[in-house]
Amino acid sequence: MTAGPAERPAARPARGTRPVNRRQLIIDAATELFSRKGYAGVSMGDVAEAVAIGPSALYRHFRGKQELLATVVTDALATLDAALAKAEDEHPPDAVHALATAVLAHRTVGVLWQREARQLAPDDRAAIRSAVNDIGRRFAAYIQVRRPALSDGQALLLAWSGLAVATSVSYHSLTLPEPAFTTLLGELITTAIDAPIPRFESASARDARPPALRSQSRRELILTEATKLFAANGFGGVSTDDIGASVGITGPSVYNHFPAKSDILVAAMVRGDEWLRIDMSRAFAAASDPRDGLNRLLRSYCAFVIDNPHLVAVLVSEVAHLPESERHHTRASQYAYIAEWVNLLREVHPQWDAVTARIRVQAAQTVMNDIALIPSLRQGADIQSALVTIGSELLETAHR
Repeated sequence: MTAGPAERPAARPARGTRPVNRRQLIIDAATELFSRKGYAGVSMGDVAEAVAIGPSALYRHFRGKQELLATVVTDALATLDAALAKAEDEHPPDAVHALATAVLAHRTVGVLWQREARQLAPDDRAAIRSAVNDIGRRFAAYIQVRRPALSDGQALLLAWSGLAVATSVSYHSLTLPEPAFTTLLGELITTAIDAPIPRFESASARDARPPALRSQSRRELILTEATKLFAANGFGGVSTDDIGASVGITGPSVYNHFPAKSDILVAAMVRGDEWLRIDMSRAFAAASDPRDGLNRLLRSYCAFVIDNPHLVAVLVSEVAHLPESERHHTRASQYAYIAEWVNLLREVHPQWDAVTARIRVQAAQTVMNDIALIPSLRQGADIQSALVTIGSELLETAHR
């Protein structure tokens, strides 16, 4: 489902020099390291080594790794906010081109806010969430000016969908020559925000669905609740005590059902992969032709994501924490799953090369993945119909 982020590391300064932009060099190096290796996999020593300074010199700029991460994520979001603000001053405003340009210049932004911000302290997480929400509202306002007939709910859904398309490039290392890449990404963002979705309103707290029935199997409960915790806080931010408390047992009692915390993660990954494969097989078996097969695949994927948002978040963000043998297997399985989408899409659109087709597939999947993690949108009436419409527009599978 994702190839993982990739961004070229900044040039390493010569050891012993004192560049005037050292603080920015530290931020740039940390951005690359956090996005590639994850917060838990990076030490302050790694960052210091990347900019050719000693750890003590690094602490003159940042008190610790958490403060450095907060700065990295804040700076990443500031690039999107600045791009939208600049676009608002243009006549006519072109927020789409501004977003496409900004995210391709800073491809890690999506990974940093979606994945790494979970490692921040509560106050910093709240500040990041507020900044992200401001970006969403600003883009929704732009969309309503562009499409005045939209309701507030429709504009907000389309805004987050457009932002998901933009930041989908954080989750793969595909590239195209410029200006073709910026042009394609801009076209895909435009397609998302211009999608002819049905009337939609986000759900309020009082509209929330009643809690699902809980399994009577202790192992199943552990797997379900641990998956939610991994999605919310990252694998490294969850202890067995946390998992035990979520199901009403002590932390050590978890080991009666799983040999290690990593085995819970492996079980979640295997389950998600198998469910997706089963759904794909059903879609293919019922399809009358490639276009019908792809539309069935879109609908089944959308239903899976809406029903299992936390599992999908774990599939996308926690592969790096698997044991090595399982990690390689899972990545290979995810590549193969996406390849099935790409092959089918190219049967529908043989004029598209494999890279272009995969960029579109990643964009469509990221829209569904991201929207499913926003409760007010996930629980809105007709959300699946709206998301399938957006996905079919991105893949150009709708009959016209």
